[in-house]
Amino acid sequence: MELFDLTGRVAIVTGSSRGIGRAIAERLAEHGARVVISSRKAEACASVADELNTRHGPGTALAVPANISNKADLVALVERSRAEFGRISILICNAASNPYYGPMLGISDEAFRKVLENNVIANHWLVQLVAPEMCAARDGSIVLVSSIGGMLGSATIGAYCLSKAADMQLARNLAVEFGPHNVRVNCIAPGIIRTEFSRALWEDPAVEERVTGLCPLRRLGEPDEVAGIAVMLASRAGQYITGQTLVVDGGDTIV
Repeated sequence: MELFDLTGRVAIVTGSSRGIGRAIAERLAEHGARVVISSRKAEACASVADELNTRHGPGTALAVPANISNKADLVALVERSRAEFGRISILICNAASNPYYGPMLGISDEAFRKVLENNVIANHWLVQLVAPEMCAARDGSIVLVSSIGGMLGSATIGAYCLSKAADMQLARNLAVEFGPHNVRVNCIAPGIIRTEFSRALWEDPAVEERVTGLCPLRRLGEPDEVAGIAVMLASRAGQYITGQTLVVDGGDTIV
């Protein structure tokens, strides 16, 4: 367990009131970290934090709602996290949005900006807020939750895929910058995971069967199967991994 022990570590996880983000927060807490639960809705954040505090003891989790498109919210998120828990050593940028479905020729400027701001620029803002203290302490792990969409072309979610490819390059750039300070930066690229975000692809059994038909594992992924990778990257088990994109897709991208 030493390789995965996160006792004494403080983690901020965005988009952690449900889905992949919640699974990551739950597993980080299970391995000893104190976790800041953040998403737009205060009630949802409080519910997850209360559950983790009940399960793992008071002081395990803190709810700090924030809108990732609002820089002031992110500043407040980091400041309160630091005030309540101390130095932040783990940052998981999981929150993202995809407000448009269709060809890129039809996307409005407003929707395009929203995708890039929420999925790339917000991550950059958060990194700017936490990386200096990580570098000063020579200790930190930053994980950007990307997508296999960033490795593939798409006729319907092109802007989203573009933003996720940008996250992969952001991780590589930051890994080069922060490596000399012993701060690691990586991406996780999930395939289709059974969450609300992907509901349209699994709520109809016929659609799910079609989607998984070519996947080597012949099934969708579960949030916990992404969470395990996040724990590894945040812990000593992943201390020699940086600038990488770890694909968690049941083999989708190899066929």
